[in-house]
Amino acid sequence: MPTMSGTLRTPGVRIGALLTTYFLLLCIGAAAELQAQTLHQPSRGAFEVTSLLGRKLYAQTDDAAVIAARKKLAGDPKNVSLVLALSQAQAGRRQYREAVATCTRGLAFAPKNADLYIERGHREVGLREFRAAERDLAHAASLDPKKLDAFYHLGLAHYFQGQFAAAADSFRKALALAKTNDSVIDCSNWLYVSLRRADKPAEAAQVLKRITPEMKNTEPHLLFYLRLERFYQGALSEQAVLPPKPADPNDTEAELAFDTVTYGVGNWHLYNNHDTKRATALFQQVVNGNAWNAWGFVGSEVALSRPRPSDMR
Repeated sequence: MPTMSGTLRTPGVRIGALLTTYFLLLCIGAAAELQAQTLHQPSRGAFEVTSLLGRKLYAQTDDAAVIAARKKLAGDPKNVSLVLALSQAQAGRRQYREAVATCTRGLAFAPKNADLYIERGHREVGLREFRAAERDLAHAASLDPKKLDAFYHLGLAHYFQGQFAAAADSFRKALALAKTNDSVIDCSNWLYVSLRRADKPAEAAQVLKRITPEMKNTEPHLLFYLRLERFYQGALSEQAVLPPKPADPNDTEAELAFDTVTYGVGNWHLYNNHDTKRATALFQQVVNGNAWNAWGFVGSEVALSRPRPSDMR
């Protein structure tokens, strides 16, 4: 017959063992969840820039493309094509300061190369160095007036400085050089919104006439702009055009789509019905993401950094 102490001790031991097992399971589950979160986090590289909202923005570490491009350039250091290839590979990892430095080294031996100025200006826009970008891109356009990308990125440099009439002028020149549907879609989006922000709705409406129901994109990411233009035309509702927020921060295409379209819809609320509350909510969703080099991210950040809601318009 068990003693009183034995009768009481046996359940206690069992309960203690169960609690210990439960605690261990919780720890294992938490560790697994943390590991999963870590695997989904983009690898952090060097500090790049402090955003207009005070957030520190970082590059990602080198990948195989950056390593290969750097090695090729080391073997032929005065090859402009290889300079551009390295800069673009670095930009693909959000290494924008490194890309600017790469272009600057290229310009030291090829000071009249328009493509190097375009590439450097493109990355300066991403670094929020809009005036430096404006200088580089204007110079690129003067060196080669047939470079669509010079006028396109010059338009962005003006746009993010709030110089909407100048932006429209640059995007109009870029559109005049467009030879594919993709280029027409891309340039038309920014020309349209520049004209709307410049308070020229009639001119903006004319831009959309070129975006016919039959027009299709080739490059996948141009579908974002095409769908936005359908929204501007009234063919798609806000609910239909807005994409879901990406679940995986490593899904660059999903975040690019989200940032591009969400900024476009927020911007529409500014110039169409002056709904700064709705616009602010949409812009905030964008800047909470990781793709700080996307134009929709930059546009959202610029808008939110304005001192008063009325300054967004």
